[in-house]
Amino acid sequence: MQEVIVGVVGLGNVGLGALQILAENADQIALKLGFRLQVKVVCSRAPENKALPPELGGVMRTRDWRDVVTHPEVDIVAELVGGTGAARGIIDAAIENRKSVVTANKELMALCGAEIWDRAISAGINLAMEASVAGGIPIHAVLREGISGDRITGIYGILNGTCNYILTEIESRAAEFSAVLAEAQRRGYAEADPSADVDGHDARSKLAILAALAFGERITPSDIFTEGIRRISPVDFQYAATLDHTIRLIAAARQTPSGLILSVRPALIPKSTILASVRGAYNAVWVRGRYGEDTFYYGQGAGSRPTGVAVVSDLMRVAREIRNGSPERVSPFAHERLGEYQPIPVTLQNRAFYLRFRVVDRPGIIAALSRILAAKNISLDAVVQLPSESKSNLPFVITTERSSERDVREALGEMSGLDFLVEPPLALPIETAL
Repeated sequence: MQEVIVGVVGLGNVGLGALQILAENADQIALKLGFRLQVKVVCSRAPENKALPPELGGVMRTRDWRDVVTHPEVDIVAELVGGTGAARGIIDAAIENRKSVVTANKELMALCGAEIWDRAISAGINLAMEASVAGGIPIHAVLREGISGDRITGIYGILNGTCNYILTEIESRAAEFSAVLAEAQRRGYAEADPSADVDGHDARSKLAILAALAFGERITPSDIFTEGIRRISPVDFQYAATLDHTIRLIAAARQTPSGLILSVRPALIPKSTILASVRGAYNAVWVRGRYGEDTFYYGQGAGSRPTGVAVVSDLMRVAREIRNGSPERVSPFAHERLGEYQPIPVTLQNRAFYLRFRVVDRPGIIAALSRILAAKNISLDAVVQLPSESKSNLPFVITTERSSERDVREALGEMSGLDFLVEPPLALPIETAL
């Protein structure tokens, strides 16, 4: 059977990883497909400097992505550039030229993936995006097909390997955030500008995509409540351990009586839960269904080879459709059409909270904080203070009973004016649903 021709735009880690897999695993891929995938043209800013697998032979190299999307023999364009600028132009041009598209672009798919899919349908081509979330974990396929018969009620994920590496290193070595971040940058886990990772924006884009698949709603990433991990310190892990918990950046989507509530933020989770054992740069997704109950997915969240596997698997799926024909394509968002999401504020939730304070020690501090909490109908669960030699920067923790998050935030606002505070209180939800 005639081969399917691929063009690749972007020769970074993911692009080179995908090319290596396509070259080294070509025979196995052909056995599974019944035909070969052939890379005809690749594009990057300096393609002559890229060491391509020798098995690719005389592949055409170009600096102009238009040479890829207009190439008469190319059937599938793999967009592996990232971002929302040039990548959008590449994908739009590919669709205009009736080329199917495989992308690893979480940011673009989160912002306008549903719109791009509608254009792809109109053009009679396919769009695949498995590599956009959680690297080597096939979570799209799970939600789109594997458990599509269930009704999803919740998703809880560790979706950013950089944050998970930083948090588990702070936990295991009692190192400060800044020191671990610098080490992560040296090791290539974090970018020179780490904001997208440590401030939660990367995980937010991924959650927007997963929530669309799971719940059938068009999510705008900016509607998701997001907090990063910059304020997490070794003392927080020490206190969490006394409560038999640990801390992870949790991307959560929950169906509640009020509607779908989305958040990305650090939270205390029980050490007995499976998410607590996810360490280093790994990702994990816990899906809760009404009928199938709990399922769990774990693996490398990034990296050239794990993400490259997802890209190549998408190329194979799209190639099968091209060769075998599939008039009724399955949407990459798992639903024929996405509904319009009405943002529900996280403040509508009732949660238990971990409140960490740093104070200049003096009598009456607990009483002052307790009065503010009591005025907001927030009940204390425990007050925990580990031994400390510092009286000018004394840390301690108050945990609350389940309370309205709105009331907790109002209480924290009132506390911010207290003159004994060294810094604003740190508030982390205590996850009880896991």
